[in-house]
Amino acid sequence: MVADVKGILLIKEIADITGGQLCRAADPATEIKTVTTDSRVKVNAGLFIALVGEKFDGHSYAAKAFENGAVCAVVEKIPEDMGENCCILVKDTRVALGDIARAMKDKISPLTVAVTGSIGKTTTKEFIYAVLSEKYKTLKTEGNFNNDIGLPMTLLGLSPEHDAAVLEMGMSHFGEIEYLSHIASPNIAVVTNIGRSHIENLGSREGIRDAKLEIRKGMPRDGILILNGDEPLLCDIAGAIYVGESNKDSDYVINNVIESENGSAFDLSYKGERIESITVPAIGRHNVMNAAFAFAVGIAAGLGEFEIRRGLMNFKNTGMRQNIYESRGRVIIADCYNAAPESVKASLKVLSAVAERRGARKVAVLGDMKELGSHSAEAHIEVGHEAVKEGVDLLFTVGTLALDIAGAAETSVKSIFTFESADYKEIADTIMKNTREGDVILFKASRAMAFEKIIENL
Repeated sequence: MVADVKGILLIKEIADITGGQLCRAADPATEIKTVTTDSRVKVNAGLFIALVGEKFDGHSYAAKAFENGAVCAVVEKIPEDMGENCCILVKDTRVALGDIARAMKDKISPLTVAVTGSIGKTTTKEFIYAVLSEKYKTLKTEGNFNNDIGLPMTLLGLSPEHDAAVLEMGMSHFGEIEYLSHIASPNIAVVTNIGRSHIENLGSREGIRDAKLEIRKGMPRDGILILNGDEPLLCDIAGAIYVGESNKDSDYVINNVIESENGSAFDLSYKGERIESITVPAIGRHNVMNAAFAFAVGIAAGLGEFEIRRGLMNFKNTGMRQNIYESRGRVIIADCYNAAPESVKASLKVLSAVAERRGARKVAVLGDMKELGSHSAEAHIEVGHEAVKEGVDLLFTVGTLALDIAGAAETSVKSIFTFESADYKEIADTIMKNTREGDVILFKASRAMAFEKIIENL
């Protein structure tokens, strides 16, 4: 990872920020122009952070970093091959990275929005980015840079022209969101929902809720918290703003959702007003909720209604999330980025809606959902029942956990094919042999299942 910090930070400042000891010969007034954790990348006036992980130790590559343009390294110990190169000695290089990022954020002081949730956080982040970009020069989390390395590196990409930042926060254990919140200090925070992702580590949905709500820990006193009003576990949090559809007591209430092949439209009521026919280029009621969160953020950030509308229309989905296109006569819904019971059920509803509008057969290719612990069998069975409810015609399951999906659906779904291991070519061939032109095919599984490889083999 590399971030361009444009000479905003000096070596002496970094030593002060991290509480580190400046070692070896160096001009403390030297400007740092890039920060990197990757010794292989050529940089200009770079600061190399020697991170330590379970399977790597950046200290082993510090000398290489200097060969590639580093002028200083942040280290926990001085490597033997450092020579006379400048270094800053700290207790924990990962914490030091967070400290430097927080200092950069304080220097630029952008309006900062943080987003977390069990599902939908990336899509919601993209909606918010599209909205804020109508008024502000906005930085956003790219890819999966949502952890204790990615979020600081994102913030280090701030420059003086940035007015706003939209940051995604991921987690799998208690304390992780709190740490990120203290680095980012968000002015506005959004919790999209409470699902069952990482329930293996957090014990219960209540535990997941508590972990997500750690996002409040780093917020200023006048920070704005926006929550899902349809989630009972998030109700009655003092001072929060709620967005909901079924809960009509929410501050923002979604009404009259209309879905088409090209997107969705909905009305939104707030403060006694009714905003009609808000349109977004995304289908699925879950995406309507994500867009409504962005609308609420836009209002909190000082945007007007028509700026927010334009922003929502400029939304673009990212990566492997719910891309819909035609291939070999079939309609493909490629949603291969990740999966939890809630997101799979949402995707099955999209499959159903697209197929019914086309008068087509519904085909679902579903795989293992990971990190569900003792809740795994129950969750996969639940997805199987949802496949039946949505009228799936052909079901393909991949993985040993997904056998429970097939088992729950076997009495109602017409044709079921199961694959305990992921032989991508065999699966693709079987799909092609048993589907026909016009069919709508959903691909959905946890990221570890690499379902994009099945699609490539099609």
